[in-house]
Amino acid sequence: MDFNTFSLYVLTEFALSVSPGPAVMLVVAYGITAGWKKSVFATLGILTANIIYFLLSATSVGALIAASYTLFTAVKWLGVAYLGYLGLSALFGRPSAITASKLNEKNTSGWKIWLSGMTLQLANPKALIFFIAILPQFVNPTGNVPMQMVWLMLGSVIPEFFILLGYGVLAGKMQNIATQARYARVTDRIAGSLMLGVAMVVATLQR
Repeated sequence: MDFNTFSLYVLTEFALSVSPGPAVMLVVAYGITAGWKKSVFATLGILTANIIYFLLSATSVGALIAASYTLFTAVKWLGVAYLGYLGLSALFGRPSAITASKLNEKNTSGWKIWLSGMTLQLANPKALIFFIAILPQFVNPTGNVPMQMVWLMLGSVIPEFFILLGYGVLAGKMQNIATQARYARVTDRIAGSLMLGVAMVVATLQR
């Protein structure tokens, strides 16, 4: 895997992670109701689910790439369309204001919070589409696919951990800011612009 491809992948992961979605909202909800330290357990649960996806993808992605050029091309354009949709929705849609929901979990154990994070992410359509349609675009089929998956996993888990940690800390320390629609609007615009740029670059990737 060359440096440019890996850098583009990390940028894609950053844009998807910073965009408010189910994972971010869960972390923020726990940060507000139980404190930022408890929100870390939700983050770890979300990342555990991602690692499971990566382990499953280590073989299935290689099989997909090798199976059919037509199939791979179709998956590629599905990923481009999804990134474009997310980008346009973030730029022009309604602000995805983050709220505390109705959690009242100050006494909830870290184990239960971790489990809720993992369960949510395993059923998250955003995560499923990422691993099915976007991740394969960054894998070189002529190289060592399992080793590439290790690097891609590190390039995903590490940035997302700090992004979700930041959301949790912000929610725990500055609840008024974390739940403001204005803050969500700024975040959406940044993430939307990044995702549209990444979608255009992914569209040019060739195998």
